[in-house]
Amino acid sequence: MKSTSANPILKNDAAAGAATRAAHIIYGIEDKPPLREAVPLGLQHLVAMFLSNIAVPLIIANAIGLGASDKAFFVQIALTMAGVATIVQAYPLGPVGARIPMVMGTSFAFVAGIISIARQYNLATAFGACLAASIVEIVIGYYYKRFSKIFPPLATGIVVMLIGLTLIPVGMDYVAGGVGAADYGSFSNLAIAATALVVTLVLNQFSKGFWRYASMLIGAAAGYLLALALGKVEFVAATTNQWFSFPQPLKFGLEFHLAPIIAMSFIYVVSALETLGDITGTIAAVGRKPTIREMKGGLVADGVMSGLAALFGAFPNTSYSQNVGLVNFTGVASRHVAAIGGLFLLFLGFVPKIGMLIATIPPAVIGGGGLIMFAMIFASGAAIIHRDVEMNQRSMIIIAVSVGLGLGVEFRPDVLQNLPEAVRTLFSQGLVVGGLTGFLLNLIFPEKKE
Repeated sequence: MKSTSANPILKNDAAAGAATRAAHIIYGIEDKPPLREAVPLGLQHLVAMFLSNIAVPLIIANAIGLGASDKAFFVQIALTMAGVATIVQAYPLGPVGARIPMVMGTSFAFVAGIISIARQYNLATAFGACLAASIVEIVIGYYYKRFSKIFPPLATGIVVMLIGLTLIPVGMDYVAGGVGAADYGSFSNLAIAATALVVTLVLNQFSKGFWRYASMLIGAAAGYLLALALGKVEFVAATTNQWFSFPQPLKFGLEFHLAPIIAMSFIYVVSALETLGDITGTIAAVGRKPTIREMKGGLVADGVMSGLAALFGAFPNTSYSQNVGLVNFTGVASRHVAAIGGLFLLFLGFVPKIGMLIATIPPAVIGGGGLIMFAMIFASGAAIIHRDVEMNQRSMIIIAVSVGLGLGVEFRPDVLQNLPEAVRTLFSQGLVVGGLTGFLLNLIFPEKKE
């Protein structure tokens, strides 16, 4: 059953080019696939983001020297908060939520800043800064109509392209077996990734119906079966956790210091740019631009859920770009499917033993499909610029400088090695440098009327 035509979002969907939707979109934002299809499609969203979501808390925990029990807690609460945030984006609570298929997860953008604050102060200060600074993104979202003129398609398109470009090296690391793996680049890892990639592509291009739009999940299953046959799946982690576990608010406490809050506020602005890019990329799949309501709700939810996460000992949430790529690749844009993915995340958060079982998926399996998704994100950003931006000299210069600086810092971070640590922390990510460059140049360079 589908929503009535009184829904303005559905009207916009209908107004999009009929040929585009018929050729690519299988389920629109308001469409409800049959449960027998919706459940595995929701699981596909989980598979796409799972390793990234648990990687962030594990990276931070390892960097500040936490023990096994704290690591297990961080993984559990990261899954739980990602599930809640994803469901809220699909089914808004008042102004909180975009009513679109936006899968949320723990943000990589905050990793370096949280580690730096936790080392210099303590973990309570890091959570205090995450909570206090979340108001920045909430304000940007709530007053987005006023801010929208400084976030034009040129700036968001650049951010979307950079999201994809900067994730491709991450995808290649997954293909090779994961950073630091003893068998990095081994033939077995490459074979597993190649199997997942080839099966996904073949099904997506040469099959129909469910086989086509569940191609990513089926490709991952094929890669996982090969990994099992090659002895690359380790089940040890799945036996080390209790069956049921529930969130513990303020487990690490809260402390507030001005300097960490200012640093986090800046990162929240970057997170807002990334979320705007992801919303734009997601809505581009159905052939239209996001509405003010969608942008506002998505940003407010990003900020509110990140603040709530800090109260429960989780790190800030943001939209997950690989799932944007998944929507564009499969043509399944149903928010109800994304919400089912959120329910899976909640279940895994409350039943950590099952979560750890899914964590046995080897990185190479994720890498095979991940390369496709990350490249699709770049293609989505390019499509935004192609569709909504006049490609004059001004636009081309802004794109060139933004992408050039962003990729330059991403691939050669040592260029910043002689700068103060605070500056390196903020500007060591290509998405930050490139996104802010595009944002600032768009404001500085006058737009000439041809």
